[in-house]
Amino acid sequence: MTTIRQEDFIQSVADAFQFIAIYHPLDFIRAMHAAYEAEESPAARDAMAQILVNSRLCAEGHRPICQDTGMAVVFLKIGMDVRWDGDLSIHDMVNEGVRRAYTHPDNPLRASVLADPAGARKNTRDNTPAVIYMDLVPGHTVDVKLAAKGGGSENKAHFTVLNPSDSIVDWVLSVLPEMGAGWCPPGILGLGIGGTPEKALLLAKEALLDPIDIQELKARGPQNRVEELRLEILDKVNALGIGAQGLGGLTTVLDVKIKDYPTHAASLPVGLIPNCAATRHIHFTLDGSGPASFTPPALSEWPEIAMQGPATARRVNLDTLSRADTATWQAGEQMLLSGTLLTGRDAAHKKLADLVARGQPLPVDFHGRFIYYVGPVDPVRDEAVGPAGPTTATRMDKFTDLMLEEPVGLLGMVGKSERGPEAIASLKAHGGVYCIAVGGAAYLVAKAIKSARVLAFPELGMEAVYEFQVEDMPVTVAVDNQGNSVHDSGPREWRMKIGKIPLAGRG
Repeated sequence: MTTIRQEDFIQSVADAFQFIAIYHPLDFIRAMHAAYEAEESPAARDAMAQILVNSRLCAEGHRPICQDTGMAVVFLKIGMDVRWDGDLSIHDMVNEGVRRAYTHPDNPLRASVLADPAGARKNTRDNTPAVIYMDLVPGHTVDVKLAAKGGGSENKAHFTVLNPSDSIVDWVLSVLPEMGAGWCPPGILGLGIGGTPEKALLLAKEALLDPIDIQELKARGPQNRVEELRLEILDKVNALGIGAQGLGGLTTVLDVKIKDYPTHAASLPVGLIPNCAATRHIHFTLDGSGPASFTPPALSEWPEIAMQGPATARRVNLDTLSRADTATWQAGEQMLLSGTLLTGRDAAHKKLADLVARGQPLPVDFHGRFIYYVGPVDPVRDEAVGPAGPTTATRMDKFTDLMLEEPVGLLGMVGKSERGPEAIASLKAHGGVYCIAVGGAAYLVAKAIKSARVLAFPELGMEAVYEFQVEDMPVTVAVDNQGNSVHDSGPREWRMKIGKIPLAGRG
């Protein structure tokens, strides 16, 4: 009988979450680099370059790949011959490991978990509790798979119950365009087929933990229906032309992973969950010999890439910018922002809306400013701020009129992903503009932030309103003041181009 020490298990969980926050899996780096090499869309290619450069910087600096360091998800297969040396429950041990990882003084990870989700939504401050799944299986080891799943990709999960005669491929192709760019493509699609509704979604989540192997599958050819589905969905999704960050391009997904389970004769449950460009997961086994150890990859595993975008970008001084200046910006144009940039996201927008509704003064003067939708990681050492990539802008769509009108008076916004019709109409009506930073390049973006201070709502933690001083922060104009959206024009252009490219020429 194997004895697993409580401290070994806790420390293994803590070390694993720290490890995956810093290092992409190498299969992801290789797949992303191959997609970058094959990409023909300049905008998508630049976005992928930023993701790869960011990944290398994080490996060098031992800092998180993304500011959204995710919700902790843990799958355990516990051998029936295992004995535990400790007094905590397995759930308590996992949560203590998560707590240690997310509050590590040398590399703090962002606490994103809120208790009382339908009420006070109060941050637990240590990212606990984790979401834990356990199976008791024959054997004398503890098998652990864990992942850190960010909100942008989790929010794009879909579920349906199809008729048994319906096409799974058609359903996937119907929901992918609806997902927009909020899940930070290019990434991986996880599909769960069969079982019951909750089982299908669980299978989809588990599928994302498998290694990327679609190119090997292409080379040898499919051997069963699931493998045929993987290849068909991959080709047809990429033919949509959505591309990196939704800017239009050849690669929207790097792999399609599928797990299935027997189901009722009357049902065909299907769950879909994407993994974003901040793919983070790891697999290890404890056999009683001590805690797990994790060896960082050699830096030579990362490609050396020189980003071309900033060389042709327009330099912008945010402190002297006027509406007449932004009227000359065009969707798809690249910018380097310098000067004062304010921040705010869901909770801050709600507080501002409440103050305006009550006729009370605002704690910050937003007139003529840009707001950045971000919830940064806490800084360490000489950092002004920790990794600070953009959050999904569509969550703030309903506040667009409020933020552009008096008494707020914003000039524009910076976030990630597309804006909805309501927000685009508001930007056009008020002469506002919306820019995107690359989701999945949080540490790279943070290098452009030279100072940071909280101006309002400190009780919100990472959702407080900050004032950043930025220098050459790279962004792309996503919606200009005429309402032109690169998230409409880019995929449309590349969908047409891809239709003319022979399948064999797409890698």
